[in-house]
This record gives sequence, C-alpha cells and structure tokens, in this order.
Amino acid sequence: MLGTELNVAEYMSRFGELISQLDASRISGLSDDIFAAYEAGKMVFICGNGGSGSNSSHFCEDLGKSTLDPKDFENDDIKRLKVMSLTDNTPYILAWGNDEGFDRIFVEQLKNFASPGDLLISISGSGNSENVLKAVAWANKHDLTTWGITGYSGGKLSQIAQNEFHVPLDDMGMVESVHMLAFHWVLNDVHARINRVGRYSSGDNLQKKTA
Repeated sequence: MLGTELNVAEYMSRFGELISQLDASRISGLSDDIFAAYEAGKMVFICGNGGSGSNSSHFCEDLGKSTLDPKDFENDDIKRLKVMSLTDNTPYILAWGNDEGFDRIFVEQLKNFASPGDLLISISGSGNSENVLKAVAWANKHDLTTWGITGYSGGKLSQIAQNEFHVPLDDMGMVESVHMLAFHWVLNDVHARINRVGRYSSGDNLQKKTA
C-alpha cells in the first residue's frame, strides 16, 4: 500500500507516472471489441472480485445506460448495448458458491447466458482469481472473445486471456483506480461511436476504427 509510505502529493505524482507508462492501444482495443459486440448484437459480460467486482458493476452500469443519448431514453426501438455484470446476481452467486464452490460463480452463469461471439471482460488485480480463470477458460473454449484486466505481474489471467490491459504495479488500490480510469475513457469512446459525436461525427473515423 503505497499510501502508507507516500504523502498525498507523492502518491498523486506516482499515479501520474504510472498512467504515462500504460499501453494506450490496449485501452482503445477494449473499446474496439465492445463496440464490435454492440454492432453485432452480442453480449458483453464483466466479472471480478472485491474492488474489481465493484468496478465490474460500475462499468456494466455505465455501458448499459450512458452509451445512450439522453434524448433516446424513452425510445423503445433504439438499439442498446447488451451488457451484464456477473457480480450482481446475488442469489445465483450464493447458490453456486455455497453448494458447489466459489470458483464456479462466474462460469456457471456463462453457461446459462453466453453464446459464441460474445465478449467476456474479466478483472483481476492479481490475475490469479480462480473463479475468473475458470470463466475465461470456458469462454475461450466456447468461442467468446476474452479480455483480462490485470495488475501486478498479470498472473495466470495474463497467460490465458486472448487480450489484456495490464497495469504494471504491485499496489491494488492504484491498479483498481487505473482500471476504472480506463473504463471511463472506453465508455466515452463507445458512446461517441454509437451516437456519432465528437471525432466520430462524420463517420470517417468510425470506418477507419472498425475496418
């Protein structure tokens, strides 16, 4: 926990240094795949534990609601992004965790809801959460696109996910904060593409990104 050693100014400075080291193409790649899922009418699933579970729920809510233009909120015919956080079905999680094992709480939901071509975004700071790894392994075998959102060394998730956004730091708080920072940019980018605003207003950039 870097905050136990650094004062607030030093902590914020270290956070800025970390952000400058990230591979921005990984973040834009995640946006590409979410938008591709929207275009194809595919599901986006998100999962994680603890703080990463909270990020999973937060990211799901953002993508489900805030990719819409507010003027379209009451338009029943507007196309929407299909997104689901696997952290939010509490009775399902408790049933599988209690009866069969906590490592199965995500993968068993995928077996009910997922189809080939869907997208799974798995968040694990350590990269070694067994329930996340089981979900990714199953998704890989069943023709889903998989992303690992990791920190520390990336762990086993770094090895099995088809795509990865990695935050190279051994501090969970900063890792989770950077994940959420990236998710907020992805939200903005997907919103801009869906609604043809900002740099996508002409459609030219959209064609280049999705070609």
